Amino acid sequence: MTATLPRLDRRRFVADLIGRLPEDTLIVTGLGSPSYDVFSAGDRPGTFYLWGAMGAAAPLALGLALAQPDRPVVAITGDGEHLMGIGALATIGAELPPNLTVVVLDNAHFGETGMQPSHTGLGTDLVAVAQGFGIRDAVRITDVDRTNDLALRIKARAATTYAQVLITTDEPPRALPPRDGVANKNSFRAVLGLSTF
Repeated sequence: MTATLPRLDRRRFVADLIGRLPEDTLIVTGLGSPSYDVFSAGDRPGTFYLWGAMGAAAPLALGLALAQPDRPVVAITGDGEHLMGIGALATIGAELPPNLTVVVLDNAHFGETGMQPSHTGLGTDLVAVAQGFGIRDAVRITDVDRTNDLALRIKARAATTYAQVLITTDEPPRALPPRDGVANKNSFRAVLGLSTF
């Protein structure tokens, strides 16, 4: 179904979205391309890069949103990573923190394992899945002009938002964020005003 719809340049979309977000936004990235894209847009202190926790971007963002209700929290992940932990949407739908947004960059492929077709290219409708889990504000983005609308939803912190963003399969040069997990954790905790341990 989504294969015939227009698809966006993922790096341009991510850079444009992040450039419109408040400075205090907390961002969690899924492994692989979403991490590269977010880092390429400019490293922000409130970004937590997941290097290998397949399926963990949405649940980690949920925990942050519940713990930091006064800050926008955004998970930026890919369809393959998201499908691995799709059950987290059930808990998100039960909690519905108004400051949480899940952004799924969907190229309908498992990009990190060889570009095998993912379920979204085989008939799975992620917007319908999110709505089925109780996330009413679930949208599909196929037009770059809707980027600002998504940024405004994130800033408003008025409802849990879910955005499936259809992207091309193009692979821009990798921009690798730091791989030092302890340093990443410590710098992220510092943004939250927490000591290291």
